[in-house]
Amino acid sequence: MAHTTTLLESPTSIRAVLKPPKNKTPVLPSICKPAPFSDEADAILERERCDYTLKISVAMAKAGTAPRPIRVYADGIYDLFHQGHARQLMQAKSLFNNVYLIVGVCSDELTHARKGKTVMSDAERYEAVRHCRYVDEVVRDAPWELDDDFLSEHKIDLVAHDEEPYTTGSGDDVYRHLKEKGMFVATERTEGVSTSDIVARIVKDYDMYVRRNLARGYSAKDLNVSFLREKKLMIQEKVDKLKDKSKRMFETIDERKSDIICKWEEKSRDFIDAFLLLFGREGRLHHMFNESKGRLMHALSPPVSPRREGREGSTSSSSSSLDFDETSSPPPKAARYESRSRRRSLSRDCSDEEDN
Repeated sequence: MAHTTTLLESPTSIRAVLKPPKNKTPVLPSICKPAPFSDEADAILERERCDYTLKISVAMAKAGTAPRPIRVYADGIYDLFHQGHARQLMQAKSLFNNVYLIVGVCSDELTHARKGKTVMSDAERYEAVRHCRYVDEVVRDAPWELDDDFLSEHKIDLVAHDEEPYTTGSGDDVYRHLKEKGMFVATERTEGVSTSDIVARIVKDYDMYVRRNLARGYSAKDLNVSFLREKKLMIQEKVDKLKDKSKRMFETIDERKSDIICKWEEKSRDFIDAFLLLFGREGRLHHMFNESKGRLMHALSPPVSPRREGREGSTSSSSSSLDFDETSSPPPKAARYESRSRRRSLSRDCSDEEDN
């Protein structure tokens, strides 16, 4: 509590506490809020602070000896504000040190009369430009050609624009007198981008953008499209979506094709191994078939009758030659018939000898 009382009683301590750090970077007003219009209080105050009696030339600005902020003016239509516009304003702001950039934007009435219809209204174009970080002040309803009265009213030191003559069909460069007076500074034009190029892209893909807006809830009346054309475009939109879906599906299949082939090869090897194990020459079914075949043959061909004792040697020897071991396989069918006929003939011979 005592420490708090000391701070309150000491003004030096209060200033030390409230003073920001020395290494803190100051924040520019143009970054924190949109640039003021030329008829607003901030712009008027800045203009009144400028001592326009101190004339600043291009050489003085390049040398860095300007005694005050250099008031540079750039103008244009700035329809569909794009990176080409922003880059032009960045170049104008970066021409010299300590530049105060004033940007003039032409009105709809003047632009439509001199150049053609715009996509954005003048109010929209004013707002687009004043929210660019490089702009310090915006002049609404800027003139097409800059006269001395306009330059004096806004205390303009130099004018920035690309160096190509800007005629718009009149034949005379509107910046010619400024170049002769030494008040013109050239900037570089950004190739490959312009408002006309953007409009051309929209016109080229008109049907696609109409379908896009119909899908987002715009009515045919909003887009100035007839009823039949609206239905045709909606059907075309559905067809295109189906094509895109099919294309993505095939792309997914192509990406997974290699994985599917590898997995199929692994599964096919397992399938072939299992097939050979079951149906191959040394497979289980082959062994089972051979075993069943042997049992069946043994059942169909039983062993021969046992040997007869007490017969004569010739009879014994002949019968013994026809006997088979019990463990041997059954004789063929033709051999059995031959053996039986021999036994019958031998029996008849023996019976004849006994009768004799």
